[in-house]
Amino acid sequence: MDATDWDSRYAQTDLMWSQGPNQWVEQVAADLPPGTALDLAAGEGRNAIWLAERGWHATAVDFSGVALERATAIAAERLGAGAARFGTLQADLLTYSPEPRSHDLVIVVYLQIVADERARVLRAAASAVAPGGMLVVVAHDTDNLERGYGGPPDPAVLYSAGDVTSDIAGSGLTVERAEQAARVVTTPDGERTALDCLVVATRPRA
Repeated sequence: MDATDWDSRYAQTDLMWSQGPNQWVEQVAADLPPGTALDLAAGEGRNAIWLAERGWHATAVDFSGVALERATAIAAERLGAGAARFGTLQADLLTYSPEPRSHDLVIVVYLQIVADERARVLRAAASAVAPGGMLVVVAHDTDNLERGYGGPPDPAVLYSAGDVTSDIAGSGLTVERAEQAARVVTTPDGERTALDCLVVATRPRA
């Protein structure tokens, strides 16, 4: 799907994703001191806005202008006078090159694309992590298709923590966590378990 397709999807609903942060982002980042954050494939900005509420200067990057307009409106409502801490950038991650070593936290959440494109984006994301900073990658795990709930039905866009660590090898980051993480999902038919891949990596201070 290209940006036009995603614009259409976002335009058909008031809010495609929840307003709260991803649970793994919340778990990892809740106790971090505020700094600068880069949210790649941000959609409607739920993670970046949550970070801005906690004092971060957060930039949401996505190729859907409709999603980013919605993110800006939500941020203005939720942040009030602190809305200046939140910004957006419309860009295609396949061609976008963030400034190297520029952000204290870089997150990539549920970017489900094929392997060669994923590797390109994750290497760029890793390069943007500042000394002392952190990269957090969350995705629907490869095993979710057979053993989990929800997520894309196409195995070509699913990946594992091992895939992520291979993609960012040589980036200078130290992998702190690389795991398959179970996430409980409440559905009309009861609770189900989704399987995510979760990778947390840090850049040593200079």
